Amino acid sequence: MTAEVFFTDMRTSSGRSLLDKMEKLFELAGMGDAIKAGDLVAIKIHFGEQGNLGYVRPQYLRRLVKSIKARGGKPFLTDANTLYVGSRANAVDHLQTAVENGFAYAVVDAPLIIADGLNGKDFINVKIDKKHYESVKIGTAIHHANSLIAVTHFKGHELTGFGGTLKNLGMGSGSRGGKQAMHSDVAPKINPDKCLACGTCIEWCPAAAISIDEKEDAAVIDYQKCIGCGECTVTCPVPAIKVSWKTTTQATQEKIAEYALGVVAPKAGKVGYITFLTDISPDCDCFGWNDAPMVADIGILASLDPVAIDQAAVDLVNQQPRLVGSKVTGKIEEKDHFKAAHNIDWSYQLAYAEEIGLGTRSYKLVRV
Repeated sequence: MTAEVFFTDMRTSSGRSLLDKMEKLFELAGMGDAIKAGDLVAIKIHFGEQGNLGYVRPQYLRRLVKSIKARGGKPFLTDANTLYVGSRANAVDHLQTAVENGFAYAVVDAPLIIADGLNGKDFINVKIDKKHYESVKIGTAIHHANSLIAVTHFKGHELTGFGGTLKNLGMGSGSRGGKQAMHSDVAPKINPDKCLACGTCIEWCPAAAISIDEKEDAAVIDYQKCIGCGECTVTCPVPAIKVSWKTTTQATQEKIAEYALGVVAPKAGKVGYITFLTDISPDCDCFGWNDAPMVADIGILASLDPVAIDQAAVDLVNQQPRLVGSKVTGKIEEKDHFKAAHNIDWSYQLAYAEEIGLGTRSYKLVRV
């Protein structure tokens, strides 16, 4: 079976803006057919952390909201709270950050609802019976929505190689407890010879698991407290902290795929996916910065298959030349841009997602 993935590049002309092109992709992919009059439609989006500018621009969301309302749907923008310390760990801070980043009601013409409630405890246990989980903890607002459109900013990721639709669905829709479960195979390790004892990692650790050992003059991790979120690995300025997998990166990627299944399985035929290949930074949008993009902006993708759209996205990125001055510049020994950035095999998430029936890696790219 081969899935269709619709693609448009960044070129525009008079009367044919990027907003128009995105709306055309929405129509051609058949997403409108999944929305019935009166449907509560969750638009799963990443609102961006304070200081990060890599997220999808809110003007795109307003146009998408317009398209959904034209079909009688009742759209709302949503995301679940984060596990780490930042500006989105609870609903109050999360909504404030979303508004500051441009996702106000007056801009997007739809309400914002934090999927797992005030402090991450509003979730539904969705039964899936797979290798890692019998059930997964999905944010209530996402689970109870009749339809869902996942709008994803494609980028690199320090734990999964790349962050695409599967991660937006799985990690992004899981409650805070669900996120902790998905991160349980990560155990960061500190190199005391490189550590500056600056305390940055301590500020970002949500479990208060890091302290400064005055004798060693370096940070140390209490693994009885560590929840494996991996935030310290990217906030370290040296860096002196690296991921040490308790098993392999494969386990975390598979867990994310199982959570994604818990999101879409109850909504068969009612889910669509739009992915933006713009500002493709090497790291996740969860940080208070976005590094220089690895490649130039490519375009926008749309599909009814979450696995196919991720496969198409990573293929399109890897076909592009690297930009001078990015994190992957000069790493000519590794042809894959995402592996060059983080030395992680990202293919596990796609292979396992296909295995458990989320979609197919075989796709036909339809250029629009």
